[in-house]
Amino acid sequence: MSTKNPFDPAHMTDNVKEQAQQIWLAGLGAFSKAQQEGTKAFEKLVTDGMTMQRKVQQTASEKLAEATEKATMAAHTLNERATGQWDKLENIFEDRVAKALHRMGMPSAQDLQDLQARIAALEAQLGGKATATKKTAAKPKPAAAKK
Repeated sequence: MSTKNPFDPAHMTDNVKEQAQQIWLAGLGAFSKAQQEGTKAFEKLVTDGMTMQRKVQQTASEKLAEATEKATMAAHTLNERATGQWDKLENIFEDRVAKALHRMGMPSAQDLQDLQARIAALEAQLGGKATATKKTAAKPKPAAAKK
């Protein structure tokens, strides 16, 4: 039986070769593990990124819908105010025109309606006399013969 001397140069070379081989294999193992872990980590980051993107898009859609609703409500309120102001302005204009026409002696629409109602009532009282008078007034009178 021969025992190897740890200080024997041949034994040291074998030992160094064996250790170098183990270091090499450990390095390859670490590289392989890093690749596997790196791929897994990359896939996890992609999955997390997709989840985050969906959340951001959902939040953005909600904020956009909220802003659209607020803008629509503001436009509706503004439209109601403007319409109310135009109605007021129209009423003021109509009142002023009516007053100006009244000062000039022009009858109002109500005055004309009242007058038409009185004429209709008078025609009803006269009955057929009014109708006959209208027909006679409508007929042309014969021209007088020339002498």
